[in-house]
This record gives sequence, C-alpha cells and structure tokens, in this order.
Amino acid sequence: MTRRNAALLDVDGTLVDSNYFHAVAWFRAFRAHGRTVLLSDIHRAIGMGADQLLERLTEDADGKAIEESWQQEFARLRDEIPATPGAGELVRVLHQRGLTTVYATSGQPDDVEVLRKVIGADEHVDLEVNSSEVASSKPAPDIFELALRRADVAANQAVVVGDTRWDIEAAAACGLRCIAVTTGGISAAELREAGAAEVYATPAQLLQALDRSPLGRLLSE
Repeated sequence: MTRRNAALLDVDGTLVDSNYFHAVAWFRAFRAHGRTVLLSDIHRAIGMGADQLLERLTEDADGKAIEESWQQEFARLRDEIPATPGAGELVRVLHQRGLTTVYATSGQPDDVEVLRKVIGADEHVDLEVNSSEVASSKPAPDIFELALRRADVAANQAVVVGDTRWDIEAAAACGLRCIAVTTGGISAAELREAGAAEVYATPAQLLQALDRSPLGRLLSE
C-alpha cells in the first residue's frame, strides 16, 4: 500500500494513561533532592521533555541528578500503566486505512519500549521518534520536524494526536494541526484555547468520529 499521509501520535497521556504516574515520579525525585514542588505544578508540565520540565520547574544545578531520580522512580511505576481506551485500536485502524503511523514522543527510549507493549499495536506502527534523537523536546518542534522527515511528508500531509498544550504548541511550530484528547488530565477548554483543531475524551471517541475529524481528510486522499 502506498502511504502518502501520516498520523504523528504522542504516547504518554495520549495512548497510555501515564501522566499522573510521571507526576508522582517527578514529585518523589524532587523531594529526594530536598526540593518541594507542588504536584499540580508538575502535572501542568507533563508532556514536556525532561530537559524542558526541569527548566520550567527549577533552575537548580542538580537538574541531572533529579532527572536520574525521576527515571528510577518512574521505572518502578511503569508496570501499573494501562493503555487509554481505544489506543491500540486507533493505531491499527489508522495504519490499515493507509496512513503512516509514527510514535512521536518526548519519552525516554527505555520507557517508550515498555509503553509500546502496553499499547499492543506494534505491528501497525511504521516509525518512532523519541527525545533522545533531537536537540530539544516538546514544546520545541524538533520531535515533530524529525517525524515529518522520517515519514517523508509535508506538514499539510500529517496530523498530530496529543494530550497537552505542549503537543499543540510543538505541532503549530511545524505548521501541523493537532487533535487533542483529555486523557492527559488537561481540560477540553484549555486544549481548545491552546489551539487544538478538535478535542475528544479518549482515542476511542476519536475513532468513532474518525471520518469527521481532521484525520478524515488524510484518510480520504
């Protein structure tokens, strides 16, 4: 099958229900280094890469040590993370209907490997871009720019599916439209205000409305 268009799919908070696990892991990491950061503030920064999150929440020189602690804390929680409703089915349908499917995530490679198994749709995933491959993570556009190059498509031939304003901002910086889901814990109103083309409760709900969504035009071409 010739694939001319692409779906760029965020993983954390979009295809797996991981955002609050990340927030707890960061909270514990900050606390282990004598830093008090509100869980609510951490949650608002989830979706950024670790480098961007640390810059947003602390200017401390111990940033690398805090990041290593977060990785250790999150690794202890990963086995509890489920897929979001309809995640694997959405990936399967997009691929079977002719789109190049790309996991485009700010996650760490080891985490992404585990979470891909949780989603359970690897046979329907064409490409992956993660934070280790770019200079700057979301909300910088680097991850989506690399995803476009790997999929060999222009911005008007692709749509992002994400769950945070950081996905939306990174997409906009590349000229990409972003569909958002609220499974990351961010309200529909805030996601629309950030510039989401459309907002759905879950990947399952997006799948039900797929042909009427911004992905529908790509599927029909």
